[in-house]
Amino acid sequence: FADLVLETWDLHCDRNGREHRTADMGCKQLVLRRGQPFTITLRFSGRGYHEGVDKLSFNVETGPCPSETSGTSSHFVMTDCPEESCWSAVIQQQDGESLSVSLCSPPNARIGRYSITLETCTDYQGSSYQIGDFVLLFNPWHPEDTVFMRDENERHEYVLSQNGLIYQGTCDYIFSIPWNFGQFEDDILAICLNMLDINPKHLRDKDRDCSRRNDPVYIGRVVSAMVNCNDEDRGVLFGRWDDRYEDGMSPMAWIGSVDILKRWKKFGCQPVKYGQCWVFAAVACTVMRCLGIPSRVVTNYNSAHDTNANLTIDRYVNEKGEQERYSWDKIWNFHCWVESWMARPDLAAGYDGWQVLDPTPQEKSEGVYCCGPAPVKAIKEGDMLLKYDIPFIFAEVNADVVYWVVQGDGMQKQSIRSSDVGKHISTKSVGRDSREDITHNYKYPEGSEEERAVFEKAEHQKKSIGEEDEGLHLRIKVSEGANKGSDFDVFAVVNNNTDEERVCRVTLCARATSHNGTLGPQCGLTDPVDIDIEPRAEKRVPLRILYEEYRDKLTQDNLIKVVALLNDHQTGDIIVAVRDIYVENPPIKIRILGEPMQNRKLVAEISLVNPLAVPLNGCVFVVEGTGLTEGQLVKELEDPVEPQAEAKFRMDLMPRLSGLQKLMVDFESDQLTGVKGYRNVIIAPQPM
Repeated sequence: FADLVLETWDLHCDRNGREHRTADMGCKQLVLRRGQPFTITLRFSGRGYHEGVDKLSFNVETGPCPSETSGTSSHFVMTDCPEESCWSAVIQQQDGESLSVSLCSPPNARIGRYSITLETCTDYQGSSYQIGDFVLLFNPWHPEDTVFMRDENERHEYVLSQNGLIYQGTCDYIFSIPWNFGQFEDDILAICLNMLDINPKHLRDKDRDCSRRNDPVYIGRVVSAMVNCNDEDRGVLFGRWDDRYEDGMSPMAWIGSVDILKRWKKFGCQPVKYGQCWVFAAVACTVMRCLGIPSRVVTNYNSAHDTNANLTIDRYVNEKGEQERYSWDKIWNFHCWVESWMARPDLAAGYDGWQVLDPTPQEKSEGVYCCGPAPVKAIKEGDMLLKYDIPFIFAEVNADVVYWVVQGDGMQKQSIRSSDVGKHISTKSVGRDSREDITHNYKYPEGSEEERAVFEKAEHQKKSIGEEDEGLHLRIKVSEGANKGSDFDVFAVVNNNTDEERVCRVTLCARATSHNGTLGPQCGLTDPVDIDIEPRAEKRVPLRILYEEYRDKLTQDNLIKVVALLNDHQTGDIIVAVRDIYVENPPIKIRILGEPMQNRKLVAEISLVNPLAVPLNGCVFVVEGTGLTEGQLVKELEDPVEPQAEAKFRMDLMPRLSGLQKLMVDFESDQLTGVKGYRNVIIAPQPM
């Protein structure tokens, strides 16, 4: 027999991509999921393959120093009875000189870039052919993969969906912003793989790093560290919270991860300015989904940042309700992190499923700014010693806030009611644009036996007292229409839950505040008011908040913190109530003109009315949406937008993908920033 000579080969990128659910990556390379077979065709020259005469084998390798012992290299021969636990090759069909071969990786293979080589041998004469490269990803569809997810709708939302909603606002006013995750857009996969290759663990020990890339726990920890740049590790985003963003992009302005990741690559892996928690979380979610790990962005309202880990956050105010001294401990009106779905074979049974990863740089973990993966189940059970970082996240959802009122003579008095931490933990619902409340995954019902048992285990005495039925009760209400450009009212509402008349003094104070709890200048204050309140009655004390007072004080977070103080003359108790008020931006209107169809022009009309009493200058609309736009479309308006006037323009789109897509819009100007809007568009498939 003459030597067997390989003439051409076909990796069937399109067909394999469709079967492996990676076709949307639109790249001209083979992208596969581990544990799932893929087909290649070999075409020999002069004669076909003869079983028994010709021996065929394959080599696959990943990483800079591939080795069998590290699991980064494998040599395997063609066989009739493949083993699931290692790489295999089986003949599918032979047709003259062409041979179809089905190859399969084990479901615990290392992910990353691979090269594949064919070796032929006839009568001890052999040849070797480099037949190409492919990328291997995690596979949530494979029951043996550690990221296996059973429900197809959940896999669609948490792995394949390229857009979503992120919840923001305050616990009393929850709203969502759209986000373009774009994990299958051009170049994003290459950027994510590059992120793994420049991470410090890889640079320290390339062989060990590549050999651990079969483990989503390891990958999650690396991604959590690489999305921030606080370790000078060439991370993706620079965090900033002080409202000074002129030398970069304001964190409020982003509407997707693709722009951020592409900028990071373009500037040689210099950190992109600027991020805050939802930006860090959304970029990490993109990277994890891209690599095949089911992930979602989660928002925790009234999130505690407990720097000294005593599960108590002390706040000091004076008798006017103004902050007395700076505290490193903070309460964020909301904080976002990522949950990723994976098994935890490194822990005892019972901790598989959703794991918290928090890429926002807050505290170091094992010497690096990263956080997690922490099993949500361990947070709920108060299992503080399990890996990783449970105490920090436990505090974010369970810490107590204690208000101390510093009186004129310097005496400090503890307020009898503290605010609640860890409220309305939220994420986008599967397959719908509605909010799913997942607080019950993190906490037992308040006041339940289970909650008490968890707190005992966590050595946490709950200091805050629940709603007092007896005595006086204080809360803050907001009038309808806290809209930017308008005045609005807030009220201290006092309830007398006793059978006798009570006399008390009430003070209200309003200050601009930022998303991380830092207080700014005052924008409203009442003189102390003495009120008599009948048994079982309710009284209101109003504070009008004027646009001209808050206009130049509001940060881009659009937040005002209102503190109400009540002195009960009868008991001497001081009660504090606190509420964050979100001042609403105007809506962006999006109209779709024409029949939306794949690869056919579509027109979007986008408009916004200026609600302010001053003109808007430097107006810019940024539009993006995976499958609808090629990258970002930027529309700069030449003229200022006068008060109450409408900014409006039309834009041509060429939808690339069919099905449900989201068109997302961000509006920036000198006076209004970070205004968001989106519209769902159903694109009909192109007629064949």
